[in-house]
Amino acid sequence: MNRLSRIFQPITVVPKNANSTNKDFISRSQRLMLELGIIHQAVPGCFHYLPLGMKALSKLINLVDEEMQSIGGQKIIFPTLVKSELWEKSDRSNDMGPELITLKDRHNQNYILGPTHEETATNFLSTLAPMSYKKFPLLLYQITSKYRDEMKPRFGLIRSREFLMKDMYSFDVNENSALKMYENICVGYDRVFNRIGVEYCKVKGSSGTMGGNLSHEYHYPADVGDDKILNCHKCNYATNTQLLEEHVCPNCGEIKNVTVQNSIEVGHTFFFGDKYSKPLKAHYVDENNKPCVFQMGSYGIGISRILAASLECLSTEQELRWPDSIAPYNVVIIPPKRGSKEANQMDHLEVALYKNLENYLPNLKNNILLDDRTSLSIGRRFLDCKRTGIRFIVVLNKRSCENPAIYELNDIVKQEQLHLNENELVQYLKNNGKDLERINKTA
Repeated sequence: MNRLSRIFQPITVVPKNANSTNKDFISRSQRLMLELGIIHQAVPGCFHYLPLGMKALSKLINLVDEEMQSIGGQKIIFPTLVKSELWEKSDRSNDMGPELITLKDRHNQNYILGPTHEETATNFLSTLAPMSYKKFPLLLYQITSKYRDEMKPRFGLIRSREFLMKDMYSFDVNENSALKMYENICVGYDRVFNRIGVEYCKVKGSSGTMGGNLSHEYHYPADVGDDKILNCHKCNYATNTQLLEEHVCPNCGEIKNVTVQNSIEVGHTFFFGDKYSKPLKAHYVDENNKPCVFQMGSYGIGISRILAASLECLSTEQELRWPDSIAPYNVVIIPPKRGSKEANQMDHLEVALYKNLENYLPNLKNNILLDDRTSLSIGRRFLDCKRTGIRFIVVLNKRSCENPAIYELNDIVKQEQLHLNENELVQYLKNNGKDLERINKTA
């Protein structure tokens, strides 16, 4: 049973006059995550993930794993340390410049802390005996920490120096097959973002230092976003304004009926052909037993960034709001204050309700929290849970002493308060918490 009193959640207040609260560096999501014990800053741009943050992160990782494996992705882990010479071969070391975190080992060998792993993945294939064309396409992915030496890390997990990313690499034997794989992975990305449940937009993207001429970006609209997205309301075309010289729709030429909004990039797909396989000599053997270079793609999802960006989009200034799919807990039960008349009459009713909800709604297993801090008033505990972002708050009060017991259900998202018996409560959670049906089963 998950008891709130046992969860390590150090509540702090970020001082209003602190340098870190400069509006250029702190966002709503960052402030609330710090104050409510979701994360804690270690050094600028690097954070400790605390238990509630880890639980949300685990749900998100499991969700992404399910969708990536459903399209044929196989999960691996590449080393964090990358030989600098690989980046020199691909000619990217100069492109990224000071954003690369570099170091030397005791043997004076140069390394990079991997910000992404195109070179590593390609080099890995090149070190194997050339495989037959029959073994492809091949999709390899990982979810690991990446590193970039941001000049001005800001907005917490939205722009940090150490971040968690899902990066996938596709290897195909020809361009047609590779482009089909690209489209298939984009469909998988659509499912990921639909399941997360935060409004997003998919736009034509810039390939930047990654190379290639085909890429798409996934964005969450948000005021603190570094990107600007143009939406044409005439033809429904959307693109990153980095690709434009003017704010004119490149699809239909519309000038007036377009809007530009700030956004946070949370996913990116690239097709870059043989940009990496050619210089790194990654080959397969074709049907004529001749070595040929791979056609490749790269596909990223900002795992830790999504955690913060979703909160940035949904939260109020004072209260966290999680998408149901990755909320640390979806339901909290608040029993009466210790020593009260109601508490003496209930005989551990909260424990029975907890177990019954898990029985009737199996997807709620390990997603219900009991606020057993019964030395505090119901009102204080209610406000704490609401501020932490738990959507369904079930309060046991004097009506819960009736036969049958009546429970006060507060749906924070719908801003509804209802008084329901146990069967009605179960039905409400089943009908209104539709995303609970897809909560990751192992979270």
